[in-house]
Amino acid sequence: MLQVTRHPSADEGAGGEPGSVVELTLDRPEAMNAISTAFAQEITATTATLAADPTVRAVVLTSAHDRAFCVGADLKERNGFTDAQMMDHRLVSKLAYRGVLDLPVPAVAAVEGYALGGGLELALSCDLLVAGAGATLALPEVGVGVIPGGGGTQLLTRRVGWSRAASMIFTGRRLGAQEGRDLGVVDELVEAGSARDRALELAATIAANSPVAVRNAKRAMRMGMGTDLAAGLEIEDGAWRATAFSRDRAEGVAAFAEKRRPQWPGR
Repeated sequence: MLQVTRHPSADEGAGGEPGSVVELTLDRPEAMNAISTAFAQEITATTATLAADPTVRAVVLTSAHDRAFCVGADLKERNGFTDAQMMDHRLVSKLAYRGVLDLPVPAVAAVEGYALGGGLELALSCDLLVAGAGATLALPEVGVGVIPGGGGTQLLTRRVGWSRAASMIFTGRRLGAQEGRDLGVVDELVEAGSARDRALELAATIAANSPVAVRNAKRAMRMGMGTDLAAGLEIEDGAWRATAFSRDRAEGVAAFAEKRRPQWPGR
C-alpha cells in the first residue's frame, strides 16, 4: 500500500548509492488510496523509520495513480465499527497524520486528482503542497456527520486564515486546483500530471542544502508558529546556536571560501 523509493538530491547526481530524497507513494488503487486501519499503521511505521534515519533530507508524498492522491478515510471499513472500534481507529489514524506532520525534514505533497478529507489533511501535513491542474481539494467531513480529524481544522486555518478555512470546512465544498492556489491551499500549481516531477525537483533542491540547517530551520518554524514574536525569536536563537556550531557550518564556510560544493557531514 505504501511504496518507498530513494532519489538523489540535486548535488548527488543520478548514480551511486540510494539518495537522500525519499518518495512515499500511496498505492491502494482499489480504494483510491482511502486510509484503512492497516494503511494508517503502515504510514505510521514508515514515517517513524524515516524520522530516525539521519541520511533522509527530504520526503515527497505522492500517489501511484493520477485519479486520486487520496480520498480520505475508508468509510466502508468504518461503516461496521462499534463505538469502541471507532475510538481504536481514531488513535491509529492520529498517529499516521502526526507521523507525516512531525517528520524532522521538509515534506512535499504532490497532488493529482482527488485530495478529499483525510487525503487533503495528509497533504496539509506536509510543508509544501504542489498540485496538478486537474486536482480537486476538499474537506467534506461535515457532510457525513464528522469534522476534519487529521489536523485539517488547525492546519488549514494556519495556512489560509480563519474565513477561508471556515468557508471550506463549514460547506465541505470542493475546490479546483486554481482556486486552491488562489486561496493559498496550494503552494505551486503545475500542469496536470507533472506534480510528482515538480515535487521531486523541489525536494532534491532542499536536500542539497545543509541537513543540520534545514532540520533546525523547520524545527524553529514549527515551534515558533504557536508562540508570540518574542518567544519565537528565542526559539530561533536556540536553533541558530545549534546550527552555527555544527560541523555543517564549518564545512559550508570552508566550501564557500574554496569555491567548491560542500560535502555536508550532517552533524
